[in-house]
Formats: sequence, C-alpha cells, structure tokens
Amino acid sequence: MSQTESERELIDRVVNGDENALAELFSTHRDRLWRMVNFRMDPRLHGRVDADDVLQEAWLSVVQRIDHFLSDASRSIFVWFRLITGQTMIDIHRRHLGTQKRNAALEFSINKGWSSESTSFSLSFHLLGHLTSPTQAALREELSEQLKAALASMNEIDREVLALRHFEQLTNRETAQILGISDQAASDRYMRALGRLKGVLSALPGFLDR
Repeated sequence: MSQTESERELIDRVVNGDENALAELFSTHRDRLWRMVNFRMDPRLHGRVDADDVLQEAWLSVVQRIDHFLSDASRSIFVWFRLITGQTMIDIHRRHLGTQKRNAALEFSINKGWSSESTSFSLSFHLLGHLTSPTQAALREELSEQLKAALASMNEIDREVLALRHFEQLTNRETAQILGISDQAASDRYMRALGRLKGVLSALPGFLDR
C-alpha cells in the first residue's frame, strides 16, 4: 500500500471517530513538524522551550479542533497539522516573550503564514548557524545585518517558498497549497529564489568559502 493510500485509510478512520488513527497520522508527520518548529522558533526561546513541548501542545490542540479538519477532510492533513502547530508556536511566543514578541517580528496569519520579517529573520539565523565560535561572533553580527538587508530585497513570496521548500523541506504541492498559488508557480518561484539566494550569499565577503 502506498503512503498516500495508507494516509487516506487513516483519515477515513479519523472521520469515523478513531483517535488512535489521528495519533498515528500526527506521529507520521512529527519529524516534518519538528523541522518547522526548529526553523521558526525565536532564538530567545532556545533553552527555555523545547520543540517537543511545542509539538505536545500542538497535539492537544489537534485533538480539540479535529472538527475543523473534518469539515473539509479532502485537504492535506499535514498542511492542517502545520497550521495548528504554527498557531501553537505563536501562543507560546506570546506567553514567554509578551510584548517583546513584536521585536522579533514573529507575526502569523492563518491565510498567509509567517510574516515577511519573521521569515527573513529565520533564514538569516539558520544560514549563519555555522558561525558559532566566540571569535566568529563579530563576523556573524556583521554578516547577519548584510544578509537580512539582502533577503529584504527579495520578493516576499519567493522568500517564503525558499523557507518552505529548502528549510522546512515541504513538497512543491504543499508549498503551493499553503501559499495559495499553482504548483507550477511554486516550482518556478523556488528555482528563482534559489538562484537569487546564491547571488545574495556570493555578495557577502567570504561567505561561500566558510
């Protein structure tokens, strides 16, 4: 049985009220959701909030809100899990950072996903993750500002496509569904964004040599 057929069978069981099937589906997508949490979480929460804690809270929300999915069970359940997890992350950021949250630009829209500023921040943070030693701290800060400025010059949807495909490792179809664009548009934008990112990184002194 293919993965698609297996998932469809589990969803049918969920429609019939089988919570064990829902738990199995969530477990199947857990690693992918973990990547999303790891990529999107504000660095100030590192050491205070664990990605597994976020997913546990998201799971409880999934159980409570399953009727929302069942109202249109034809959509991707992973995309729905990701939506619930994203909303859970926003709640956790507000809980721990309060009004500081705005400084991190971590805004979330049910229809559009993460804000442009938040995606740029996450891209910059993870692209510079290899600069971790004390002697690299000053360089990291300098490159971070240059990289964020360069990313800001990219098209907003292209940045989001890059984040979804390259860092969250979503499929082209999932990316298209989240952004409300066609599969072909998502594919074209991804290739364009990759080329643009390479140009951005090449413009940073010595970045690609590290």
